[in-house]
Amino acid sequence: MSGLRVLVLTETFRPEIGGGERQAAVLGRGLIERGHEVTLLTRRSRAGLANEEVSDGMRVVRVGPTGPGRRRKWGLIVTALPALWRLRRAYDVVLVSGFRILAVPALIAGRWLGKPVVLKADSNGEMSGEFFRAGLASARLAPESALVRAMIGLRNGLLLRAAAFVAISEEIREEIVAQGVPPERVHRIPNGVDTRAFRPATAEERSALRSRLGLPPGPVVVFTGRLVSYKGLPALLEAWRVVVRDVTGATLVLVGEGGGDMHDCEAALREFVRQEGLDSRVRFTGAVANVEDWLRAADLFVFPTENEAFGLSLVEAMACGLPAITTQAGGIKDFAQHDRNAWVVPPCDGTVLAAALRTMLDAPEQAARLGRAAREMVLARFGESAVAAAYERLLRQVTA
Repeated sequence: MSGLRVLVLTETFRPEIGGGERQAAVLGRGLIERGHEVTLLTRRSRAGLANEEVSDGMRVVRVGPTGPGRRRKWGLIVTALPALWRLRRAYDVVLVSGFRILAVPALIAGRWLGKPVVLKADSNGEMSGEFFRAGLASARLAPESALVRAMIGLRNGLLLRAAAFVAISEEIREEIVAQGVPPERVHRIPNGVDTRAFRPATAEERSALRSRLGLPPGPVVVFTGRLVSYKGLPALLEAWRVVVRDVTGATLVLVGEGGGDMHDCEAALREFVRQEGLDSRVRFTGAVANVEDWLRAADLFVFPTENEAFGLSLVEAMACGLPAITTQAGGIKDFAQHDRNAWVVPPCDGTVLAAALRTMLDAPEQAARLGRAAREMVLARFGESAVAAAYERLLRQVTA
């Protein structure tokens, strides 16, 4: 059977660091390994980036607007359309990863060119409009406002022309169906993880990684992801201030940056650490490309998020065999089970979070059991190959 030519649309890509960027890379590589040709169209998020290059076998094409800033990405509604036309002979099907901005140009081009379009929701509320609540508030609007409802209604009328939708969680599937999409057109495909890179470390590997990363002796607890308030990070630091009184030599490592997100709390977190005298017990790495190294060097993963579409950072940690403390926010409730493959706490409760941290740090055998179960679960449900195969079946279906 001949390979497909797939065009993946995503708002940002390498060298930007985040779950969406890693997911696009994993999916593209998985499809290429199955014999398909992948082109990725994205925004030129930095001035020095090439207009076109090859990355992991993928042809990466970048368009404006150029430069950082969350408002610039809305320009993709305009710039993506001519690029879709220019690349029309390079693809058979379009897969939009995160459709809040890119769905409209993709569907217009798909209608012109007779090419099927698959829309993947990367966040909760992309179709209902709830995702935009925080941004609309600055203009004194809300998803319930008459003007906003009218605009979302018009947009969703176009979205209904998509050949299929991908939901990465049951919550997102229910949202899409509630917006009028027939259930048979909504496919549950989770995000995938490169389980070769994200794998448990041996004792020797962990020791070498800690030395290379400059980590101190003693227990290491790690968080990975954007440093934004809805990840529960203010509550985490409040809890950590309590934990370090009882646990000698423990270090909390926050891997990531705020990244200019409207919920960016990096500066506030750093100020809290300074004021509380926690500089020797909390480390900020900034943006890193080698997320797996920090995970494989750690003893425990903590992810007290309050709002999560899927929880890719958590799945990556679980793939590394790390015991994890987490909530069951959003898509996480689809796979995180308390005291079976994770230690589940309620969101926004620093007292319970502090107790959970002490429990996991004081009970290494229990923590190790959870880590082993977590790795087994990821291999069974979120392996890169299985997820790529699911996308392959869907893309062949819509192009048939």
